[in-house]
Amino acid sequence: MKIGLIGTGRLGGGIVERLINVGHDVFIWNRSPEKTLHLVELGATLMASPAQVVEAAEIILSVLTDAQAIEAAYSGPNGVLSASLRGKVCIEMSTVRPETQIALAAKVISAGGEFVECPVGGSVMPAKEGALLGLVGGEASSVEQVLPLLRQMCRRVEHVGAVGSGSSLKLAINLPLLVYWESLSEAIALAEPIGIDPERLLDILADTSGAPNVMKARAPKIAAALKSGKPGATFFNIDSIRKDLQTMIEEGKSLGYSLPVAQAALSSFDRSSAAGYGASDGSELVTSWLAIAKK
Repeated sequence: MKIGLIGTGRLGGGIVERLINVGHDVFIWNRSPEKTLHLVELGATLMASPAQVVEAAEIILSVLTDAQAIEAAYSGPNGVLSASLRGKVCIEMSTVRPETQIALAAKVISAGGEFVECPVGGSVMPAKEGALLGLVGGEASSVEQVLPLLRQMCRRVEHVGAVGSGSSLKLAINLPLLVYWESLSEAIALAEPIGIDPERLLDILADTSGAPNVMKARAPKIAAALKSGKPGATFFNIDSIRKDLQTMIEEGKSLGYSLPVAQAALSSFDRSSAAGYGASDGSELVTSWLAIAKK
């Protein structure tokens, strides 16, 4: 199948690798084309604009940073909406507020295309392995068309309602994980007087009922960073987490709720970013938190 993908950051790039590995022809566009060279070497075809991706593909995926990036890729010069969408399906996979997906769906459908949202849970390695969690919103008939493709990318696909529903659930599932990094930082600070080796401490914490699944994979990484003071590989960076937390807070406010735990976590991530840790993996809030607290 001919698949287009717009936005080849870490997550989008991982999805491209997966699509190539399962046999699809993949056409890509990214705002910074120099960052796509490794994907071209794997077999992806780099296009000059989002419109060219639409012209080449049957199904168009987009994995973009925020609502502004979506607006530019879809409605900007040579954007998705400037090409013919007749007979094509757009699958929007970014983490944004529901209202952004609802407004975009209306534009795509008005232009003759079909629209499905599928924000995903998971980072780079699950994307490469086809092990993401797909949270789908859209008309049943449109979802049915793309379900085989979604199942190649995701270990689990949940169609949870109309467009906007997937985004609501994505914000909900991300919130406990993102605030966990703040609580883990505070927990490690409390354990500091013991003087226990970071690897042992993180192994103990990962084996408790309070630890999320991600700790099975990230505990060794965090321990290594605590011992060396050097950041490891980045999967989902602190500045991206700040964007997601702000999105959650804005969505909560629109629903009549304040989200005090999310707000407190955002303040902590803001401090780390201001101290120069914005490009570090979110799990390393722990190392930055401790470093800042000791100053």
